[in-house]
Amino acid sequence: MMCTKMVQVLWGCFLLWNLYISSAQTIYPGIKARATQRALDYGIQAGMEMIEQMVKKRNIPDLKGSESLEFMKIDYVNYNFKNIKINAFSLPNTSLAFVPGVGIRALINHGTANISTDWEIKSPLFQDKGGADLFLSGVYFTGIVVLAWNDFGHPILKLQNCCAQVSHSDVSFSGELSVLYNSFAEPMEKPILKNLNKMLCPIITSEVEALNANLSMLKALRKIDNYTLLDYSLISSPEITENYVDLNLKGVFYPLENLTVTPFSSVPFVLPEHSDSMIYIGISEYFFKSASYAYFTAGAFNVTLTTKEIFNHLIRNSQALGSMLSRIAELYILSQPFMVKVLATEPPVVNLLPGNFTLDIPASFVIFTQSKNSTAKTIVSMDFVASTNVALAILGQRLICSLSLKSFYLSLPESSRSNTEVLRFENILSSILHFGVLPLANAKLQQGFPLPNPQNISLVNSDIEVLEGFLLISTDLKYKTSLKQQPSFHGWEALNLISGQWRGKPAP
Repeated sequence: MMCTKMVQVLWGCFLLWNLYISSAQTIYPGIKARATQRALDYGIQAGMEMIEQMVKKRNIPDLKGSESLEFMKIDYVNYNFKNIKINAFSLPNTSLAFVPGVGIRALINHGTANISTDWEIKSPLFQDKGGADLFLSGVYFTGIVVLAWNDFGHPILKLQNCCAQVSHSDVSFSGELSVLYNSFAEPMEKPILKNLNKMLCPIITSEVEALNANLSMLKALRKIDNYTLLDYSLISSPEITENYVDLNLKGVFYPLENLTVTPFSSVPFVLPEHSDSMIYIGISEYFFKSASYAYFTAGAFNVTLTTKEIFNHLIRNSQALGSMLSRIAELYILSQPFMVKVLATEPPVVNLLPGNFTLDIPASFVIFTQSKNSTAKTIVSMDFVASTNVALAILGQRLICSLSLKSFYLSLPESSRSNTEVLRFENILSSILHFGVLPLANAKLQQGFPLPNPQNISLVNSDIEVLEGFLLISTDLKYKTSLKQQPSFHGWEALNLISGQWRGKPAP
């Protein structure tokens, strides 16, 4: 318990320090995420599917009120529509558009809805209950969702200029006295519309506020593995133009056990003005450099191979390697089991150039023996630099990297490089890296880096391009939901997006 509190205090101090640093110097994003008009257009299509799933499971507030029926000389009729269910709806004219510097404007026109409900009626002369069908038409809504951020890097949504109304309603009662009730249904439709229209904007505003509360609960710091955390927090308000919205994310790694700030600064980069895809994600060289530094600091680049692993795994992949390792035994008279240790001596160097992603790894290679009752004895120790090419792919919601050996050389004086034994040993180490160390590294890299996107949204038609100083991911979106699971965003499954109750005019 004490340890947990201490970790929380340390994280709090760390975040406050970051806020102080951010105020003292310009911070550029490690990740830029851009949504285009195509994303908004697809959002309408996917949104209809989400709404259809949601409305069938939502508990819609009761609609209560009281009206006088003068033509029947009845002073008042108290009514209560409950167990309201939307059976079908249509929003044929729906559009979303960017409002530069503000947010996103939503417009719905000529919508319709079929609703079933139970009802109760009470008056001085009679009372009854039954079922009814309600048909709404002329559904209209317009409003601007303002996009902003708070000091903790969470997005903030606010609804402005809300205007919502239903133009027409048609109530049809069912039951033994349905003919009687339907005769005075028309006079009740106007007060129903009046009360319903009063409810619409408060309902929509409350939904946005509930969604906003859920956004504030999202974790900006995400644990990637046992070595690192990734900071996805916003560093500025969304940048909104007529054609797209850009989200500037911090996109920096930290060692899990040591809150070490990277010794280098982020640099600005600009996404190209493309619009063919729904989403563009720019991942800067700074993102990968911070990952390199964090993993190095956490000790993730240290690999130790035992004799069993060497002969069972490496030799199986290369017959030539077997004779090379036998040669090591002859050269150094290894009469007992030995181990090979490869460890990075500095953070790997990341380079992103057009069409070329490389990772240069300065490291040390150590062969040592260790019996059960003695300390380790170093047989061979040499420094080297391995240059690797980085291949990229998107699998599910993750960016997957894999390494292949490009070149390898020992860190020796130039005069020693012509020595035959040195060249032979260099070939041996290159083979160990190629057949042993890199496959182990690639197995770990298959976990990938999570890309920022909501749950149930898949990335499709994705393309990755290496540019000067950053990666550009161009992708479309595909929404998929299970009939057994209500649509929600990742981590929000247990949260209720509808808060509060709404009522019409209270009965006297």
